[in-house]
Amino acid sequence: MPTQALILQILLCTVVLSPFALAVVLGVSALLEISPSERRTARLIFVAIVSGLIAAVAVLVIMLAQGTRIISMDLGNWVVIPGYHFSIKFLFDRLSIPFAILSFILTGTIGAFGSRYMHREPGYNRFFALYAIFVLGMIVASLAGTIETLFAGWELVGLSSAMLVAFFQDRPAPASNGLWVWIVYRVSDASLLLASVVMHHLSGEGDFGQLLGTAPWPDEHTSATFNQALMVGSLLLLAAAGKSALVPFSGWLPRAMEGPTPSSAVFYGALSVHLGAYLLLRVSPLLDVCLPLAVAVVIVGITTAVFAHAAGSVQTDIKSALSFASLSQVGIIVAEIGCGLRYIPLIHILGHACLRTLQFVRAPTLLQDYHTLENAIGDRLPRGKVPWARRKVQSANTLLYRVFLERGYLDTFLKNQIVGRFVALFRGFEKLESRWMDYLSGNKSRANDPIQPPLGSFEDFS
Repeated sequence: MPTQALILQILLCTVVLSPFALAVVLGVSALLEISPSERRTARLIFVAIVSGLIAAVAVLVIMLAQGTRIISMDLGNWVVIPGYHFSIKFLFDRLSIPFAILSFILTGTIGAFGSRYMHREPGYNRFFALYAIFVLGMIVASLAGTIETLFAGWELVGLSSAMLVAFFQDRPAPASNGLWVWIVYRVSDASLLLASVVMHHLSGEGDFGQLLGTAPWPDEHTSATFNQALMVGSLLLLAAAGKSALVPFSGWLPRAMEGPTPSSAVFYGALSVHLGAYLLLRVSPLLDVCLPLAVAVVIVGITTAVFAHAAGSVQTDIKSALSFASLSQVGIIVAEIGCGLRYIPLIHILGHACLRTLQFVRAPTLLQDYHTLENAIGDRLPRGKVPWARRKVQSANTLLYRVFLERGYLDTFLKNQIVGRFVALFRGFEKLESRWMDYLSGNKSRANDPIQPPLGSFEDFS
């Protein structure tokens, strides 16, 4: 193998293996209850993130110098059964490399910030073990060349995100909100899994190249028909909506602010919330052949942007306000993708992610600065007096204010009409199973006694 090709292969492997090694080291240490010092953990994070970042930038430079627009790293089939195979493939192109570099830069920034922010926190090592899983998931999802590889990274991101929302598990609110985030992610993941099944049925495999074309992004031309694009694209749009908190799944995003500030900054404000938009960019050739699907993407994006702007205007805490501000921009990005734009939404993602990371990191000290500024310049209006025009506007908008303060009652709708119905259905199955077991055993089977404590009624998700 020529030296240049060997160097390129080493760089490609480093991009993927550096976060994988970090996740293995920190994850195994947590499982074995080995607690490395904070300084050692910070050094491990620095080495892994910087190594991956340098390798990713080097790959980009080599591709630009050679005029290469796409490089694939195929690790072969890992599971082969009749009619299905699970393959792992990583794709380096103009879409995946910028997103991978962005992931390394922002997670590295938050790693440095979090090592000081979480100083002497009892869950310090647990936080960074979950952080490492998230970094691995983002890199795998960013570089995925098959829908199976994407699903693996998608799951790692969802698992680490939900567990970090519930990081302070000794308090009831983080635990319940983490569970709600996990429930919404289940809907998104189920839709992505169904899309994988449909792709295998249509093309015999989950390789994006078979469905979207082998031309470099964004010049791909799909071989899918109108109906095929509509079926697969609708499932992927549902998956993207759940992951990126698009309407009607927007309620989980402010709940995710229960986690530590470093996780709020890089996960729900910068990277994880853009993963759905990234998926739509990856499968954008489907939008080109199916106008109704493209129109649906635009409608979902605009609706999300308008809703997020209105809901963010009435939030009472800065992290929730920032989360809705982030969601408003994500909605605009999704609408841009539906309109047929490609590089503009990609640049929008890169710039917006960096801005939100800075704002979330700055949030803990922002209120203190505002109080200092108010003390310096004084109040602009006498206390207790509100202008007449403002009173009239507030009175006219009381109903809208209440609706958006409750985030459009989207969580209530999902809880009662979707989650609650599924829970009731499976509880009915549980009762039928218990009666059948009792009938077969001739008496009451203790194996089917209700679980203690009993299943909740989801009232804590109000």
